[in-house]
Amino acid sequence: MRIRTIVLIIAIVLMAGFAALNLDEFSRPSVLSLGFTTVQVPLGLVMLVLLAAVLLVFLATTLYIQSTHLLEMRQTTRALTAQRELADKAEGSRFTELRQYLEAQALSTQQRDAAQATVLAERLAQSQEALSSKIEQSGNTLAAYIGELEDRLEKRDGGSRPVLLADSSTRL
Repeated sequence: MRIRTIVLIIAIVLMAGFAALNLDEFSRPSVLSLGFTTVQVPLGLVMLVLLAAVLLVFLATTLYIQSTHLLEMRQTTRALTAQRELADKAEGSRFTELRQYLEAQALSTQQRDAAQATVLAERLAQSQEALSSKIEQSGNTLAAYIGELEDRLEKRDGGSRPVLLADSSTRL
């Protein structure tokens, strides 16, 4: 319980106890003027009834305010829950869009890499082919030079071919 409620209950109990202890004084008749007439009633009981009526009005007002507040809180809670669910759905769709975008980018990157790998493989094959043809041309040129050298040596030596050079030219 709240401290205000406890203080209110204690005040009501003290008033009820005070009225019970002084019931004789509260029930003694008095002459009261109502403006247009006079009445003989116990003043204490009139005051107690008025106090009880005011207390009931304040309690009813408090209950009305609290119930209105509770209803507003429930409506606010429902609205907040609906907004939270809407935000969660929106965030989920953003994550889905992001995942789709990233997948598309990854696929695009893979396709680009595959295309570049194909181009690189073709260029490498062309380079190997060119290198092979250059090596073959170099071998042919070297064989021609060796053949020319052999011819010169044969002319100088008188027709005998050196065995060592002949074997090296046949290997190429």
